[in-house]
Amino acid sequence: MKWVVAVLFTLFCLLQYRLWFGKNSVPDFMIMKKEVALQVTHNANLRQRNSLLKADIHDLKIGLEAAEERARNELGLIKQGETFYRILPSDD
Repeated sequence: MKWVVAVLFTLFCLLQYRLWFGKNSVPDFMIMKKEVALQVTHNANLRQRNSLLKADIHDLKIGLEAAEERARNELGLIKQGETFYRILPSDD
């Protein structure tokens, strides 16, 4: 009877060792859980960026207003007959 208890206790200890220190152990699980949370956050940011890019593409395909706005903001272009005023900030 004592050897059965000894065998069961040894088996229990081996299983506990594998649970805490072996491959796919509890610490490994916690590390992977943190990595998954970081990846989910990263994916959400990329999804948001993709939706903004899709909206820009949609605006550019539909009309000229978006293309004209981009040309004005990014390239500093003006229409013929318009007057461009540039206001410089004060030195203070």
